[in-house]
Amino acid sequence: MPERRSESDDILMRWMRLEVSKINEGIVTERKSLAQLLLEEKPASKTKAGDEHLFNKEILIFLRDNLPKEFHYKLKLPILFFYSMNVPDNCYLNDPIVLHALQILGDFSKMRRMQKGKIWVGRSIAYSIAKKYPTAIQIVMA
Repeated sequence: MPERRSESDDILMRWMRLEVSKINEGIVTERKSLAQLLLEEKPASKTKAGDEHLFNKEILIFLRDNLPKEFHYKLKLPILFFYSMNVPDNCYLNDPIVLHALQILGDFSKMRRMQKGKIWVGRSIAYSIAKKYPTAIQIVMA
């Protein structure tokens, strides 16, 4: 017989979904290519809340100078790391272009491979990479 959740569990889950939704309001809704952002005088994208997410131009230039030209069109920014409360110490990426770009930049070993469309990394690694490339990385609560 399936276990039934209590009313208090349902209330807690609804509250948690509401809070996660608030946390994710700063996430960009339309990711742009590195090439597109480099063309903009003031590189920016809109967030779920309708605010402007400004990209650090120096970081964009660093990425341009350190990634092959093909990545300028393929790499969508910001890079999204997904954090799930079900796996508290890890985050995952689900974009093979991002994995390859981070391997070229030296942030991941070339030995790392995606499994089932994801690559899991320690949360501390995801936050270190986010600190290294401010405004070009976002952590999404899944």
